[in-house]
Amino acid sequence: AKRLTTDLRREQIAEAALQVAQVYGVRGLSMERIAEQVGLVPSAIYRHFKTKGGVLDAVLDLLHARLMGILSEARAAHESPLEQLRDLLRRHIKLVQYHQSLPRVLFSDHVFTGNSVRKAKLFGIFADYLSGVAEIARDAQREGTLREDIDADTISVLFFGLFQPAMMMWFMSDGGFDV
Repeated sequence: AKRLTTDLRREQIAEAALQVAQVYGVRGLSMERIAEQVGLVPSAIYRHFKTKGGVLDAVLDLLHARLMGILSEARAAHESPLEQLRDLLRRHIKLVQYHQSLPRVLFSDHVFTGNSVRKAKLFGIFADYLSGVAEIARDAQREGTLREDIDADTISVLFFGLFQPAMMMWFMSDGGFDV
């Protein structure tokens, strides 16, 4: 395998974990399968992560980076806050379509049950993302293009709620549902 920096290798391993989880679920996630996906021997994975829990933490870090990245990209791509929200929704859908295992991982009791630190970390990721969405909503309210009588934090949760059912239908239909 090509020699990579530690950060790049850790990201590659987190990406591979998502791919393995897509096929085998979180319960079937193993260092051996991750190593095979990356093209390394399992001992090389252990150089970067001592446990499967460490890999799961890296997956959450990757998710946080990607969510905040699409938030920044949507904000930079459009001047209008409403266009930012539209673009963010499209980017969010594409993110989950690309990483189809994200819902499996995020909502798996194997990820956070019995691990209050990881549970808090996951909550923080969602809170950061929703905070960014709420800021766009506040911009739209200041601009007069979004109702001011609805709390921006509530709007961010509603925005997130637009996405979840549509993506679940897409997953259950094996991509047949038009998101």
